Amino acid sequence: MDSAVHSADTYLRPSVQTAVKLLVVGHFAVGKTTFVGSLSEIRPLRTEENMTQAGAHVDHLAGVPHKTTTTVALDFGRLTLSDQLVLYLFGAPGQQRFTTLWEDLSRGALGALVLADTRRLAESDAVLALLEESNVPYAVAVNEFDGAPPHPMEEIREALDLAPDTPLVTCDARDRRSATEALITLVQYLHTRPSQAV
Repeated sequence: MDSAVHSADTYLRPSVQTAVKLLVVGHFAVGKTTFVGSLSEIRPLRTEENMTQAGAHVDHLAGVPHKTTTTVALDFGRLTLSDQLVLYLFGAPGQQRFTTLWEDLSRGALGALVLADTRRLAESDAVLALLEESNVPYAVAVNEFDGAPPHPMEEIREALDLAPDTPLVTCDARDRRSATEALITLVQYLHTRPSQAV
């Protein structure tokens, strides 16, 4: 048995009064599973499966030739912010065929962090459209992949057609501190929205 799974940190503190549901979304292979895993204080729930030839026509590996697994349901992690407040992180699969599942996961979510990849920015359009349709407020974090060319933030904002007040930051989903800063950006944004106080 994994001792980490049975540690005191596995169980929610009895003092917690508020639980907040946040989504981590983005297109296929943008780093959502890695992001949730970097932040979760418990062993994250992952529903990754090996990719097969059967999915080759729908899971395009352009730009990510070494990817061998894909999320088929969700990722789940937990992050306790204080004795009273806990965040539940739900990573949603990015492929179009999981739209119905994505819509179910968005119910009750206070907001979403959208991960984007500068090598495939156009693939973020469908995810952003779903968030707009669902009225889920969001911030965008550009996941800085090794070898990805840098772009000025204003060019990225324009390419994604983001509203002026939508937060846009960079992060490295593999790095806990960097991922935390991106999540803080989202939480601060939600906290300052008139009808969306955390």
